[in-house]
Formats: sequence, structure tokens, C-alpha cells
Amino acid sequence: MLAQRLPGILPPMALDDALASAALQGLATQGFDAASWQRRPFRSPHHSASAVALVGGGSPPRPGEISLAHGGVLFLDELPEFPRSALEALREPLETGRITISRAAHQAQFPARFQFVAAMNPCPCGWLGAAVPGRHCRCTPDQVARYQGRLSGPLLDRIDLRVEVQAVPPEQQMALPDGEPSPVVAARVAEARDRQLRRQGRPNAELDAAEIDARCRCDSAAAAFLQNAARRLGWSGRRLHRTLKVARTVADLAEADEIGVAHMAEALQAQRAL
Repeated sequence: MLAQRLPGILPPMALDDALASAALQGLATQGFDAASWQRRPFRSPHHSASAVALVGGGSPPRPGEISLAHGGVLFLDELPEFPRSALEALREPLETGRITISRAAHQAQFPARFQFVAAMNPCPCGWLGAAVPGRHCRCTPDQVARYQGRLSGPLLDRIDLRVEVQAVPPEQQMALPDGEPSPVVAARVAEARDRQLRRQGRPNAELDAAEIDARCRCDSAAAAFLQNAARRLGWSGRRLHRTLKVARTVADLAEADEIGVAHMAEALQAQRAL
């Protein structure tokens, strides 16, 4: 449900992105639906999808799910159940925002800049760590390790936010108040994105390594906090840079000019390891 709501809080599509999305949809077997013009696409392929179905292929090459999700959201449910080859094929487009497909007689490059959202159970039976009466994990430690090991470290490094969602008792779930409506959240998101465009001409997610030092300035306490966490957790350079960009986005949502300890702590809180 959360993944399906995400297109509704993203900023409106720019004309260039809408044209690119329409052209890609036109190359697909189902064609382009005029009713979806300037609507951010939401793609949710089944976990039996092959690497070709996800990234594209064929002769002549056709766009896959990652390109059909360009400008929108690609949601992979039951992430560890996807073929390993299909998941590893996502690494390049998640980094570059495009995919190049080479065949003996053809070569094609398709845009593939999308919001990647995935969901998975903590173990094969789905009840590891769940504090629910009558529900207990039946998996052995080896089964849990094999299940979680289907996701490689380099792929996880390219996922900016990793949030554990605990089971909620029915009485608490029924008593929860309504959340904010999508238009309210969308306005806040659009304001933060406009702030980024005014500062650097592009969203934080598209900053390269050379721009991070200049655009993601931290106060001394936040920088020390991040360095200690990265050293203790053994982060790669990619994970460090991605965390800085997340912290910069948190600061933009708070309308802060500099990344503080509170912004960095919130970014680190969403970096849970499996």
C-alpha cells in the first residue's frame, strides 16, 4: 500500500520526463495509454520475472520494467524470490539511470531513472522477530542466512533507506489515527525538491561524488557522528555518499541550510542492516 501511494506524493512530471515515459510505453507490447499522460508510472512485476523482463532485451531490444518505470516507481515484492541474475542486473541502472542492451546486430540504450521500492520478509516463514501471540519463527539460523544472503552487498548498498516494519497488534492498528493526506505530503516534497533545484540545479539523488562535499555541508558534530558510524559499521564509500545525500534531503525537508546532528541521526536510523 505504501509503495502504491508513492507516485501520488512525487513532484509532477516535467515535460521531458513525460515524453520519455510515453515513448518508452509506446515501445512496450501494451502500447501507450493516453489517459496516463504525465502520470508517474507504477510497475510491479511478479517475482518470477526474468532478467530480460526487468532490464529489457530481445531482438530488436525492447525496454524492460526498469525503463517502463522511468520517472515513476518500480516495486519488487518478495525481493529475495527474484532470480539472482535479475537482481544483479539492477545494479548498473540504479547507479547511472540508464541501461545499455547489446546484441550481435543491435545495441540500444534506454533511460531508467526510477524510485526503486522493495519489500521482503525477514525469513522464509515470515515470522522472525514478530511479537505476535501464536506466531513463532520455524526457520533455522542457516535457513535465515541463506534467505537473506540472496541479496548481495553491492545491491543493498544502492538502496538508500532500509526500514524494518514490525507487526502491529490488532487493537493498536484499529486505534491508529488517520495519517496526512497525499496532497499535504506532496506539497512538502515539492517544496524540498524546489529548494534542491535552486541550490544545485538537480535533486540530491543525482549529485555525483565531486559535488557532495560542496552541496552536503555538515556541522562538525554531524560530520563526527557520521564518521564514527561509518567506521563502526564498515561502510563502503558508496554507502557513505548515499547517507550524506539522504541527510541533505532530511535537512531540506526541515528547511535547514546545513546538515545537523538531528538530520544525520534520522538518515542513519533508516540504514538498518539485515
